[in-house]
Amino acid sequence: VRLYVMVRRESNAEMEQKLPQYFMPLQGDDYLTVRSIKRQIDGALGSHGAWLLEPYIDLPESHGLTLETPEDIEGTANVAIKHGFQVNTHAIGDRANRVVLDIYEKVFKANPDKRNLRWRIEHAQHLRPQDIPRFARAGVIASMQPYHAIDDGRWAEKRIGKERAKTTYAFRSLLDAGVTLAFGTDWTVAPLNPMLTIYAAVTRRTIDGKNAKGWVPEQKISVEETVRAY
Repeated sequence: VRLYVMVRRESNAEMEQKLPQYFMPLQGDDYLTVRSIKRQIDGALGSHGAWLLEPYIDLPESHGLTLETPEDIEGTANVAIKHGFQVNTHAIGDRANRVVLDIYEKVFKANPDKRNLRWRIEHAQHLRPQDIPRFARAGVIASMQPYHAIDDGRWAEKRIGKERAKTTYAFRSLLDAGVTLAFGTDWTVAPLNPMLTIYAAVTRRTIDGKNAKGWVPEQKISVEETVRAY
């Protein structure tokens, strides 16, 4: 089994000391690679934990929450770029994604010769339309799991409404903007079967059978595009 390991749950000061020991880049038969760090700025949409710019429709007193502060994540980004590590930050809500892009762009600007580390945003689920091209300009990968679209699509509009849902799981918009997509299953949170991921990206038919033409069908992509992203 090939493992691509992310360092997590250590302070920035600890990582500053330990990253040189952890670093194990792609080499040989590539069965173990250690050159990335995982951070998580917000929660999930289903639990009203995604950090949003506008309040939840069904919980108007809430914009969601932050699990790890932007300041701490920026500190991690500065440590990571110094040591040649990738940063992979979980961001679900549109505000969370905007803030992570702000952090990445700031760190890249200060380190213009180190923008080739393939930094990612994990999930990149709910985006402002104007933030989509920022992924491409900064060279940030959108690491997404299409199955969530056909799962969350059953109820997401109750949380954020029809208009904001237009750029939710925005596979087509991201590809058209020149963004690199990296697909996966998000197992164990979602089923492991890769065919379900392909089915979700291509059809966007929700698992309750209520969207035969696809939920937000303009965000569908082709089988070939899906396999390339996978």
